[in-house]
Amino acid sequence: MLTAAKALTAALLALTAPAALPHAALPHAAVPVRDQQKWVLDALNIEQAWTVTKGKNVTVAVVDSGVDGQVKELRGRVTAGPDMTASAVERQAKPGKHGTAMAALIAGSGADEGLIGVAPESSILSLALNVDEDPGGGAIDPQQEEEQTSLESPLARAIRYATNHGAKVISMSIGSYGPLRSEREAVSYALGKGVVLVAAVGNDGQTKYAEDNATSYWSFPAGYPGVIGVAAVDKQGKRATFSSDNLSVLVAAPGVGVPIVKRKGGYELSEGTSSATALVAGVAALVKARYPTMAPEQVGQALAASARGRPAAGYDEE
Repeated sequence: MLTAAKALTAALLALTAPAALPHAALPHAAVPVRDQQKWVLDALNIEQAWTVTKGKNVTVAVVDSGVDGQVKELRGRVTAGPDMTASAVERQAKPGKHGTAMAALIAGSGADEGLIGVAPESSILSLALNVDEDPGGGAIDPQQEEEQTSLESPLARAIRYATNHGAKVISMSIGSYGPLRSEREAVSYALGKGVVLVAAVGNDGQTKYAEDNATSYWSFPAGYPGVIGVAAVDKQGKRATFSSDNLSVLVAAPGVGVPIVKRKGGYELSEGTSSATALVAGVAALVKARYPTMAPEQVGQALAASARGRPAAGYDEE
């Protein structure tokens, strides 16, 4: 089964949090977005994967800012869960641009010649956190220890909620410094239920810490065991200079100049491991659609084994 899955995930990649950097306008606004997406889909070998499946019957949980289900590419495809930052009461979160953009990369339908996602027949479960909509790397001092608490964090609640409400893949284009026990336990719970977790490794590749230590500080949830950590590469398949590098990296995907949906209409280009993560989550959704019972660790193995540009030694965090 793994061999067949590897054929499907030749979907991936150009191996060589939120994790998004400032967006830029599309350089050729008159060029249809599908044409500007072509290099991304080609890098992932998506059209070949679509001859097998387009992700039907798979729900991907997007743990991010809220997803706008009225965007044409996502209309009728989004279920909004409660705001994960509110532990005592259930309330709806407002849609955000970052979560909406990531959801469309995963499940965009391509309606009216619009942006098409990697798994265009999958559906989205939106689980909103308080996410910085224009995040950068290194905003928090990585040396600062995060308080270890027995209380369940919003992310831990989101992971458990997604697992208990039918998600087969959880996409997390987010990140913070310092592990939390409640999150580690939630990750273990989801993995035990067969849910694939995908997270951005972060955009700290050019920070002083990275320069001084020849490696990037770890970001979580990408750093938890069992989570597929995603780095970013450019159009040539080379590591994006901003992309974090450490042992949490399993694969890399396009994260430089990736077209994304704008909530109010139109498209722009994104840079960051956020977009790379959403793309890999879409590939994971294709795998789970074809092989619903495949264990998360096998999905990770299939992704890594089918990636292009693997180093001769078999693994290299850069």
